[in-house]
Amino acid sequence: MLRGIDVSAYQPSAYNTAGLSFVFVKATEGRTYVNPKLAAQTERARDAGLVVGFYHFLWPGNLTAQAEYFLAKAPEKRGDILAVDWETTGAGSHASNAEKDSFIRTLKRLRPQQRVVLYCNRDFWLNVDTTSYAGDGLWIADYVTAGKPRIKAKWRFHQYTSTPVDTNVADFASVAALRSWALAE
Repeated sequence: MLRGIDVSAYQPSAYNTAGLSFVFVKATEGRTYVNPKLAAQTERARDAGLVVGFYHFLWPGNLTAQAEYFLAKAPEKRGDILAVDWETTGAGSHASNAEKDSFIRTLKRLRPQQRVVLYCNRDFWLNVDTTSYAGDGLWIADYVTAGKPRIKAKWRFHQYTSTPVDTNVADFASVAALRSWALAE
């Protein structure tokens, strides 16, 4: 298992990279929000030699516009991973299964050279999701033992705690294996 974290505007730009193999950086939300620390947090990850992913917090509606907005802000670099954060919004709603699936497919169509994964929590995966479509892989949040999410599905990334930061593991034998997968080799 490889160790990694995900960061957003809530974390510092100079986060600790010791012992990490990857980081997911929040890029956008909806059609108007951009993480003000996106560039600095990305640079920190790249300087540390980490595999980098970017995520978009999905809102219901305007899926093509959201996808285009996300891709306009997330750096386009071969080997970077794109992720869709599918959960309840601050307004108490969430994108439908069809919207989630459409968004993932739109990203894959617009950036076919990049892997696209679905991030959601265990409750969404078990009780909201009806299609089991996760693009190129599932990134599941379930706050239990690292690498042992309580689901019956193939996962690539597991967020197992949010203390002190969102901490994850990746189901790859080595950093080289993760890099090869991210490069779609």
